[in-house]
Amino acid sequence: MKVIVMGCGRVGFQVSLILAEQNHAVTVIDHDANAIARLGSDFKGKVVRGLGFDRNVLIEAGVESADAFVAASSSDNANIVAARIARNIFHVPRVVARLYDPRQAEIYKRLGLMTISTTNWGAERICEVVTHTDLDVVYTFGRGEASLIVIEASPQLTGRTVNHISIPGEVVVVSITREDQAFLPLSGSEIQEGDRIHLAVLSSAMERVEEMFGLERRV
Repeated sequence: MKVIVMGCGRVGFQVSLILAEQNHAVTVIDHDANAIARLGSDFKGKVVRGLGFDRNVLIEAGVESADAFVAASSSDNANIVAARIARNIFHVPRVVARLYDPRQAEIYKRLGLMTISTTNWGAERICEVVTHTDLDVVYTFGRGEASLIVIEASPQLTGRTVNHISIPGEVVVVSITREDQAFLPLSGSEIQEGDRIHLAVLSSAMERVEEMFGLERRV
């Protein structure tokens, strides 16, 4: 994919490095030369110095043929302006804007923009960690309504089938990793001791999952 990342702060920097390491064609835009320099000489992508909502800068970065645009600067307003230009003028298929102020998320949603609030995500992740200490939450969806968690199968689960630990509409077994090999289980697949089970769980069903697996919640 051809991806443009606007902003080379902490988030933009990490996103750019990860995408470049995954062999995507990454172009980073930032007006700060020092920020761009953080990428180092080994960075596999391209860098463009300038403002990410400047039409000429965007064209220089290749927005006309980009598959995705990530607005990750330190300014919510700049991110939204750049995201709208990328989506509405240059018709980039995938556009994501980072938000610091989660209160603005609903407004931008009405504009048809996909936003990521690191404030909300971080707060939700912290709450999951401190209140569900034995559940390893690896990803949250939406505004935290659902999570992807991983649990190591205990001896008491050995021999039970996937449909016995699934709750329609609340808990879904996504995958099982056994001896370093992951697979997508069927409803009748048997669980073996030591399996690492990935489950998609509604936040409202977390306590049911803990009870099902004999885990304790910290209060």
